[in-house]
Amino acid sequence: MNRISSDMLYFFDSWLIPKISEEYKISEETAMKNFIYSETYNMLFDYSTKLFIESPLVIFDMYKAEKEKGNPRESSYIKGDAYV
Repeated sequence: MNRISSDMLYFFDSWLIPKISEEYKISEETAMKNFIYSETYNMLFDYSTKLFIESPLVIFDMYKAEKEKGNPRESSYIKGDAYV
């Protein structure tokens, strides 16, 4: 079974948590909890999605889409809108 390294997850967490905290005006502790329980985090942790090769900006956009539209797949990066 393939796994994402703890260093890779730390990299995403260390970049995304402050960004989520700032965007939603919440503490970093709450941001961490919200991110860990999100579908976006599950997708990032799932080796088969290969999201770990994406930029943290893409992951953040997916998280925003999940929070604001209910689905991380509504991200402009996934839908292709970000590249137009």
